[in-house]
Amino acid sequence: MNTKLLDIDKVKEISALKKEPEWMTKFRLQAFETFKRLPNPRFGPELTIDFSKVHYYKRIDDKVHHDWSKVPKDARNTFKELGLPDAEEKYLGGIGAQYESEVIYHSMIKELEDKNIIFCDTDTALRKYPDLFKKYFNNLVKYDENKYTALNGAVWSGGTFIYVPPHTKIDRPLQSYFRINSKNMGQFERTIIVVEEDSDLHYMEGCTAPTYTEDALHAAVVEIYVGKNAKCRYTTIQNWSSDVYNLVTKRAIVEKGGLMEWIDGNVGSKVNMKYPCCILNGEYAKGNCISVAIAKGIQQQDTGAKMIHLAPHTKSSIISKSIAVDGGNATYRGTVYMDKKAEYSQSTIKCDTIILDGKSKSDTIPKNEVKNDTSILNHEATVSKISEDNLFYLQSRGVPLETAKQLLIMGFIDKLREELPMEYAVELNHLLKDYF
Repeated sequence: MNTKLLDIDKVKEISALKKEPEWMTKFRLQAFETFKRLPNPRFGPELTIDFSKVHYYKRIDDKVHHDWSKVPKDARNTFKELGLPDAEEKYLGGIGAQYESEVIYHSMIKELEDKNIIFCDTDTALRKYPDLFKKYFNNLVKYDENKYTALNGAVWSGGTFIYVPPHTKIDRPLQSYFRINSKNMGQFERTIIVVEEDSDLHYMEGCTAPTYTEDALHAAVVEIYVGKNAKCRYTTIQNWSSDVYNLVTKRAIVEKGGLMEWIDGNVGSKVNMKYPCCILNGEYAKGNCISVAIAKGIQQQDTGAKMIHLAPHTKSSIISKSIAVDGGNATYRGTVYMDKKAEYSQSTIKCDTIILDGKSKSDTIPKNEVKNDTSILNHEATVSKISEDNLFYLQSRGVPLETAKQLLIMGFIDKLREELPMEYAVELNHLLKDYF
């Protein structure tokens, strides 16, 4: 199909190719009309996206494979170069891989099946679990919130659907890999995660794209539901190339005693606008976000977090680390809101930035609002350069200048690396060494 020049016929064609129910086609068309009407966000970096050049849907296969050897060779080679190993069950169990618009590989392990856990791509969830899907789809992130949630609603494809039944623990993280591999490609996955009462889930995703001379677009939507006394951790290492606009809406709602954790590493992309959100809806609910954003050259990292306290005795923590180098722009933009009903709640925000040269820039733009007089909110922000004294000390011990800078930067982001599984921490180390 001709995927450029998005119009009503193209939206209908995407839905028809996927053999979707009528209600989803209508939803897509409503979202498309909203996308045309809404302006770009009035905050953050300027967005100069030529929507007439974007490929809105591209598939390389007509099915989701459960045998890695059946995945098209070009895709297998691409993922292998990125570190996803060949088809050994001990590595590939509990993994999904999306290439362009569609998930091309998905693997369940017996442990998940035995525990009645649903782990599949989002398109499969719509077909196999229609009632469950409809209950949670477009419920937490509405399609008309902004121009890019509307665009996602119109052309969404792929993504991950996870349902964890009550009182269920998973011993290993579930993982997905997202790859944009074509010039002017748009990727619009939709992820829905439900962690029921007293259950525990760790979900990890990696995102990459090669560099082209023209821009690509990634506009995903993530909706997460954390039940009573449940826990969900969502870990992202994003290494989009410097021609990708990454405009993502991620939101979780947390019930009584639940915990939501966002662990967010932002290394790549031309423009990145991402503010993971926790709605603390039940008493004693908790939300944490630890993020690192690195802006180099033309890159603009506009990142942060949102914590919405709606119930008493809720707690939130935001730790944001930013690095700006070679003219990059690293901005923290965050919101903490404590409702009148959120009495005796607490929030701590700590934003630290290192600027490595005179060409780079950083801003801290917080919005903090407390509607009751029993809650506590602390906000701390620092902007600094790498310590000349520390550099001198390391060099005096025989450490070369560039290695000394790398060591100090690694120490600066240590809080994030502590929260990553070993293989992701090693990957992040390699990415940072290529940056500095």
